[in-house]
Amino acid sequence: MTIETRENIQHRGILVGMDDFKRNENIDIETSMEELAELAQAAGVEVLASAVQGNSALNAALYIGKGKAEEIRDLCKNLDANLVIFNDELSGSQIRNLEEVIGVDVIDRPTLILDIFASRATAKDAKLQVELAQLKYRLPRLTGLGKKLSRLGAGIGTRGPGETKLETDRRHIERRIDFIKDQLKEVKKNREVQRSKRKKSELPIVALVGYTNSGKSTLMNTFMKNSLDYEVEREVYAEDMLFATLEVSLRKMSYPDNLNFLLTDTVGFVSKLPHDLVDAFKATLEEVKYADLLLHIIDASNENHKLQRETTLKVLKELKVEDKKIIEVYNKVDKLEDPTILPKDSDTIAISALKGNNLQLLLELIRREIGDRLVDTEVLLPYDKGNLSSKLYEIGNVTESEYRENGIYIKLKLPYIHYHLIKDYEIS
Repeated sequence: MTIETRENIQHRGILVGMDDFKRNENIDIETSMEELAELAQAAGVEVLASAVQGNSALNAALYIGKGKAEEIRDLCKNLDANLVIFNDELSGSQIRNLEEVIGVDVIDRPTLILDIFASRATAKDAKLQVELAQLKYRLPRLTGLGKKLSRLGAGIGTRGPGETKLETDRRHIERRIDFIKDQLKEVKKNREVQRSKRKKSELPIVALVGYTNSGKSTLMNTFMKNSLDYEVEREVYAEDMLFATLEVSLRKMSYPDNLNFLLTDTVGFVSKLPHDLVDAFKATLEEVKYADLLLHIIDASNENHKLQRETTLKVLKELKVEDKKIIEVYNKVDKLEDPTILPKDSDTIAISALKGNNLQLLLELIRREIGDRLVDTEVLLPYDKGNLSSKLYEIGNVTESEYRENGIYIKLKLPYIHYHLIKDYEIS
């Protein structure tokens, strides 16, 4: 038996969206469909056409109206399409019903995103996180998708766990989910050990965050090329496509006048990101929590950059890090006819990561926030400030501590940006 794989399937797809004004998703249908087309292309799909139905009431059985489904069936026949991609999340029964009417494979946006992640994940922890998200997404859809998911590697949506027929046995899937969760706990322990080592280095951590394809990896490479200890093999993969990289990269940056810091990249965000995927990547996104400074990279050349900015801020809020110091970096200004239209304040800057425009100004902003300002201090914390004591161990380098009669004595080195936490308890 020949097993079909991604390599020998030529996906020719039709995109389908629902323009439902009653749902407040803070994104217009045209923008959302354009992004779906980019996602499809990133997954290797040749996009042939798109169809949008305006309807305030969703069809429980087909999601779209039966007439629209038949119209898409005819479109698939005329264009020789073998895949239909819906812009929203579908139930298992809806996918099954649509396939019966249309006659070709049907997947939804979350499945498409999960497939891209599955194809790009290379590190062990990233693979585990993607598989966990896939299994959690498929588990409630077994009833509707049982037959479809049993196919061996039949293209997009069946990559990974589907190839081993795990979906045919709910208990088997649940056991696999439990196993992966245990594995990810070990990954988390390893990350905590690595963080502990980084804290001892006393170097501040700067994290790049932002929408997918905003230029984070390109900016990281530009930082490295201008670093005093640049080595070409330390560069990270950068490509002009959605989700080009999924792995967390960490590099030490060294510049004149003692400006040294650790720079970390993070996975890019996207609208309508599957919740299970956000949850699964918490271990990766957790790096943001331990950063001293966030650089929010925004693609200024994208006409929807305001929406992309809001999407990123929403995810940062979900991670409970929205109160961290953030510098907004408007990237790709070399593509703008008039860069003066961009916001201007002390916490924003316009750059071109590709051409290196304004990199020195950005470094000065970073120096302003972190620089080489480590505070050598001693504090005496009241016993009712035990939580602050734990916090100091997380963000500083504690060299001495002692429980005294009138409080907890701690001697430590602390990044200046956290100095406000302890200034009222400083004794030296």
